[in-house]
Amino acid sequence: MEVLRAGWVVPVTSPPLRDGRVAVSSGRVVWVGRRGDPGEPTAVVRDLGPGVLLPGLVNAHCHLEASHLAGRLPLGRGFVPWVEALVAARGTVPEETAREGTAAAIAFLERRGTVAVGDVSNMLDHLGRLVASSLWSVVFFELLAWDPLKADATMAWAEERLAAAGRGLSPTVRLAAHAPHSVSPVLLSRLVSRGGPAAMHLAESPEEVRFLATGDGAWTSFLARRGLGNVAFSPPGVSPVRYVDGLGALHPRLVAAHGVQVDDADRAILARRGVHVALCPRSNRNLAVGTADVPALLDAGVRLCLGTDSLASAETLDVLEDAVLLHRQFPQIDPAAVVKMATAGGAEALGLTDLGTIERGKAAALAFAAAADVPADPYRFLLSGEARLARVQRQ
Repeated sequence: MEVLRAGWVVPVTSPPLRDGRVAVSSGRVVWVGRRGDPGEPTAVVRDLGPGVLLPGLVNAHCHLEASHLAGRLPLGRGFVPWVEALVAARGTVPEETAREGTAAAIAFLERRGTVAVGDVSNMLDHLGRLVASSLWSVVFFELLAWDPLKADATMAWAEERLAAAGRGLSPTVRLAAHAPHSVSPVLLSRLVSRGGPAAMHLAESPEEVRFLATGDGAWTSFLARRGLGNVAFSPPGVSPVRYVDGLGALHPRLVAAHGVQVDDADRAILARRGVHVALCPRSNRNLAVGTADVPALLDAGVRLCLGTDSLASAETLDVLEDAVLLHRQFPQIDPAAVVKMATAGGAEALGLTDLGTIERGKAAALAFAAAADVPADPYRFLLSGEARLARVQRQ
């Protein structure tokens, strides 16, 4: 057993502790408090310094497979030009380069205070690397097929891939849908019948909204250029949230990424269905799709977490940087609520109940932000843009 001491301990579920201490034994938290508090164990104290000790970060929406595309795609020109560039870039990079990119991304997450990731995958080729890492992970096996005639074949292929993944040691893998405008209603209904989808991009861009409202616009043109212009589709004439809700796709186990293009009625539906919305502020900014109205989402009672999206649309996979941007966009939001999104919110979204808070019995998956002096406010220090997190390793 050892006792970790820091200038601040941020348990997340309770107020921060100045000169706090956390006792750890066999990888578990066994006590949290201050020196002299009841139950303080007798053990060697490891003084981490005047910085902030907190639960490790949880990146609830990430695309590790796209890590090799860092810096290769145009940003700021809109959603559809970015998607077209992404499609064109895939397959043009050697497989070894792609694997190296994924490995480097996993190592980066481990270095920067992240303990868990919700990884969106299209191929499931890197499960072994995740297993070999120190990260907790939930992999969302993302399906795409706009042509309804391909729905059954897509599901059969997915089931084969899942069976193959399940034959070896692997992280939790769940079936997911890409988005309402890239997955046919038939395929989405197939996923719903299997208790899913577990994840989905939802209400990300104005192009998505227009396509579902009227059936025209830039996304329609993109489908035509992809040879899918002849696929029959009757636009529902409603928002993305209301559309997928009508198909039964919204449920408490769903991690819906983005939630930018939503109104009051949509927010009420998301809250009522218990959906976890993974905010990706830097990706949204870089793709020029808008800014999620986070205060309104909080007021509606929507469960929020944070993700980075991929290195194809964000500068790094450090979810703390998304928390910093969110704080700058909405300084009126309690900083403690933002830190909770990056920790407990993500753990809850992924169903990783051992993580996200510092409490007795939880995993001692902790991160530390060093500081020259004890910060006046630990939450504001974490969101200042100056904090750099690192995992707390066992000694």
